[in-house]
Amino acid sequence: MLVSGKEILRDALEKKYAVPAFNFTNMENLQAIIDGAEEMNSPVIIQTTQGAIEYAGFEYLADLGKGAAKRAKVPVALHLDHGTDLGYHLKAIRLGWTSLMIDASKCDFETNVNIVRQVVKIAHVLDISVEAELGVIGGKEDDIESDISIYTEVHDAVKFYNETNCDSLAIAVGTAHGIYKGEVKIDFDRIREIKQEINIPLVLHGSSGVPEDMLGKAVESGINKINFDTELKLANLKAMRKFIEENPNIYDIRKVFKPCRIAMKEVVIKKIKACKSYNKA
Repeated sequence: MLVSGKEILRDALEKKYAVPAFNFTNMENLQAIIDGAEEMNSPVIIQTTQGAIEYAGFEYLADLGKGAAKRAKVPVALHLDHGTDLGYHLKAIRLGWTSLMIDASKCDFETNVNIVRQVVKIAHVLDISVEAELGVIGGKEDDIESDISIYTEVHDAVKFYNETNCDSLAIAVGTAHGIYKGEVKIDFDRIREIKQEINIPLVLHGSSGVPEDMLGKAVESGINKINFDTELKLANLKAMRKFIEENPNIYDIRKVFKPCRIAMKEVVIKKIKACKSYNKA
């Protein structure tokens, strides 16, 4: 069932789990996410980036996302991930997205606040949730890239929330977008401190490559939404390469993509377990 981002995150906040949020670009990608969520009886957020929209088309992804969500046996929110362009948010609203992320984290604090306020003002009238980001999460997400990480300060998070009234906040606590390089170090104390000061859903970006036990500890510390993208892509690529190597003469894309869908679903199930969201639907 298609639900609002507010509804799905409110439940996670109250019951102290994290909603797994998976990016999708095509049908097989999305089927793997929904199939895994249904098998685990887990609420789920399906996400589109601006890059995915530019690749597949706004209307195509709207049809795929809303159709899959409405038919799903579990609660599903359709989320715009890392939206930096106000025009994308307005079109997403018109096409039926139920959750938005406005990413102005590279701007200075006051500019970030002002941009988020604009989106919140529009979205809240329609009961659409708004996620913002404070601090800089390193690595590469879609076309957004940063070589540095700037941790979210507790007092800044409090001030930011009070001035924007955002529904959820992505915080920088040591993870990185894309393929994680080096040893993973998450500042769990920082998560707990921020959660103690602002009891709203906190979001963890850049979780690919983070061990499942660390994700579980992040949830216990106060994270209520965890984003996943790169590991799904890698599982898809590995399965595709293996199939093509073993079946060089097969050209039927249905047969090529079947093992890819299975491989991605396995990742989805593993991440749902880490988020502690199984049987929460």
